[in-house]
Amino acid sequence: MKETWKELPIGAIIKEPGTSKRFETGDWRTERPVLDPEKCIHCMFCWIYCPDSSIKVEDGKMEGFLYEYCKGCGICAEMCPTKAITMVREEV
Repeated sequence: MKETWKELPIGAIIKEPGTSKRFETGDWRTERPVLDPEKCIHCMFCWIYCPDSSIKVEDGKMEGFLYEYCKGCGICAEMCPTKAITMVREEV
């Protein structure tokens, strides 16, 4: 069974590097970013500012989100100069 963030030891002890890829933290969010590809100019500001590395990039272009890691902070939507990213309420 895959270990989740809930099993991490208290105190944020990191025993080995690169372990964040093993923890899908997307279930924390209450809102999710949604891309309007018609407005996106692929400036990559969203990728630069995303604290969770949740922006999917292919061939130098923004292709969507890695929702399993996105915590819904909204920084990507805030930084987008063309407002191609909007935050929508997460369905329960």
